[in-house]
Amino acid sequence: MGELAAAVAEWIAHDPDPDAAAELAACSEDELQDRFARPLTFGTAGLRGPLRAGPNGMNLAVVLCATWAVAKVLADRGLAGSEVVVGYDARHRSAEFGRAVAEVFAVQGFSVTLMSWPVPTPAVAYAVRSMGAATGVQITASHNPASDNGYKVYFSGGLQIVAPTDRDIENAIAIAPPADEIPRAPVEPAGASQVRDYIERAATVRRTVGSARVALTAMHGVGGEFALDALALAGFSDVHVVDSQFAPDPDFPTVAFPNPEEPGAVDELLALAAGVDAEIAVALDPDADRCAVGIPTPSGWRMLSGDETGWLLGDYLLAGADPATAVVASTVVSSRMLARIAEAYGARHVETLTGFKWLARADEGLDGTLLYAYEEAIGHCVDPVAVRDKDGISAAVLACDLVVALRAQGRTVLDALDELARRHGVHTTTAVTRRVDSPEAAAALMARLRSAPPDRLAGYAVTVTDLAPHTDALVYSGGDDTTSVRVVTRPSGTEPKLKSYIEIRCSGELATARARAQRMQDAVAAAIAEWD
Repeated sequence: MGELAAAVAEWIAHDPDPDAAAELAACSEDELQDRFARPLTFGTAGLRGPLRAGPNGMNLAVVLCATWAVAKVLADRGLAGSEVVVGYDARHRSAEFGRAVAEVFAVQGFSVTLMSWPVPTPAVAYAVRSMGAATGVQITASHNPASDNGYKVYFSGGLQIVAPTDRDIENAIAIAPPADEIPRAPVEPAGASQVRDYIERAATVRRTVGSARVALTAMHGVGGEFALDALALAGFSDVHVVDSQFAPDPDFPTVAFPNPEEPGAVDELLALAAGVDAEIAVALDPDADRCAVGIPTPSGWRMLSGDETGWLLGDYLLAGADPATAVVASTVVSSRMLARIAEAYGARHVETLTGFKWLARADEGLDGTLLYAYEEAIGHCVDPVAVRDKDGISAAVLACDLVVALRAQGRTVLDALDELARRHGVHTTTAVTRRVDSPEAAAALMARLRSAPPDRLAGYAVTVTDLAPHTDALVYSGGDDTTSVRVVTRPSGTEPKLKSYIEIRCSGELATARARAQRMQDAVAAAIAEWD
């Protein structure tokens, strides 16, 4: 028997899922090679992969072994028997996996709170933090395709795990017993009070009073009812929902990809917003940890970029904060405008590596407290005291509150964006994706860019900053007193492609500065397309 055949036979012998054997028997050899080439590893937000049998997929056996490993790491750190929170979203098999996680922790003596129904991911982060739990696990693949699921891990304080914890868990997975030999004990679902507390807390991020007309989509995910409750508690009762996308549906039937940033994903939302004469449109991703915002303009409705929303919410929060203690944060691939906004208020800005596992820790070791953090991929943390992760529901409440506050001043969101541009310069941002044949090809292109980087972009000489070994990214920056160009290039962690995040800043009269920034942005994007 060959090595692959032996591995498949061993997997089938110990997979507690009775359908695994037939599923694997129907696979071609190439498919089996892919499924058994490597185990899933912890990435930016835990384990994530396609629902399929084998070590390189999300399935019951992988969930059981991962949970055994997390329990071992906790016990090795003297935390055996501590509090654990387990949640799950509405994806295929999420409830089954969530129960399995809770049952493995329970048999090992942990005090387990298993959510009674599918919940938003930030509700689990909140529960871990508010209960002082040692860990939390949420079964979710966020905005991935319907064919995927995932396993997200929080440790103390409701923060996503970082090294060396992720490697410790992976090492423990490697020595876990066969999945069918991992014991489990029944767990009675609970957690209703924690979820209620989370919704009540999300409603408190408001700073004004009064309502606004809101259009909302839950993108077939779990956030719809929770968002309606939080908005109602916050005083927003005039909320109109996209009915076809409101109820949880793991097949995401109305969108090609359940991500508010994807082309076409928010078409129904914007049509609803226009039809009901809304003042703001809100799109949550399927696990409700991300929030996209749409606004009316003279030429029709449009979605704000994650950066634009980040500028607005950051400025709004900083305007009412003590600058001596306020810390705001954004990632290296996000716009630099938040840094300028913070400087103008006399507050501290921190730039972190990509991901909320770093943003949530931005104030560590500083004489100040995190007030707000965001990443360009529509992730916003507007209440770090309660949730140290991105939270689409509390961000939605604050965005609606901002609209009310601006309306009371006789202003619109567009007016607020114009004012920020006058104060800090016009900032334009976009991302360019270069698809390649394989991860190895992406690595080779990064190596060539390191050895022979471009020396000019949009006519400006640029300097190169290599962020290795902290992360595999290159930063190109250049400009003068009135203009700057910045590009951050990094390979995708999950797909064979390179992403380059472009930001142009131009000062001067708004219309002229915007036109010039757009021309420069187009020129830089064209240059990136020619990199080889």
